[in-house]
Amino acid sequence: MPSFKLPLSGDVVQSINPWSDMFKAIGNQFSFININLGRSSAPQVEQEILNEVGSYGRQIGRISEVLDILIDQVEFKKPLSDKDKDALALFKAMQLEIAEIKAYHGR
Repeated sequence: MPSFKLPLSGDVVQSINPWSDMFKAIGNQFSFININLGRSSAPQVEQEILNEVGSYGRQIGRISEVLDILIDQVEFKKPLSDKDKDALALFKAMQLEIAEIKAYHGR
């Protein structure tokens, strides 16, 4: 005999979270500062890193500082190509611009 169920009488499993449902209606904007993590395989990990370690800007800044040190210390085994020299010049120019902005803001 076939199973017969009236509307609203079947096995229904639905998670209802009024907070997330409410915020979905306004575009997931929870504060004045919003970070779109994009497509991440582990968004919870990225969020914890941002909360506990530092913002993307801080992380990139520290990496850039280390690159500056390495660039100044490394002895190149072969002469750099023009493309490589241009890349280094652009990186150093970017670092100078960042330093100027930080100095302007007293950081």
